[in-house]
Amino acid sequence: MKVDKKLIKELVDNLEEFKLTELEYSEKDTKIKVSRHTKVIQNISPEITIEKNNKKIENIIGTEIKSPIIGTAYLAPEPGAKKFVETGKKIKKGDTVMIVEAMKTMNHVPSPKDGVVKSVNVEDGQPVEYGQTLVVID
Repeated sequence: MKVDKKLIKELVDNLEEFKLTELEYSEKDTKIKVSRHTKVIQNISPEITIEKNNKKIENIIGTEIKSPIIGTAYLAPEPGAKKFVETGKKIKKGDTVMIVEAMKTMNHVPSPKDGVVKSVNVEDGQPVEYGQTLVVID
């Protein structure tokens, strides 16, 4: 079976244009389904369980700041420099909480709101996954 890349591109474009999360196309024996992840913003403070080395450390109530991409997390703008955030530090909306580097591009991760840093869940230079909790603020 030959995959029609133009059709797939058109379906993906329709996802974006019509703000859909999922789209399915079928014709004869061919069935194509495209979907994308969506961000859900909640106004409530979820309860978060922090795990390190498969051991539960504590439950924290607050707002999770998650990694927007897969990459390497950096807690400071350069080696030896002051960290962007530390536990207990007050931060403002838009402040950089860390950098996630992917393919030599430094992506600054901003705080979504004012608050106090409850925990920093990654170490400097640690690989991170998309959606992984980097920082919890309250």
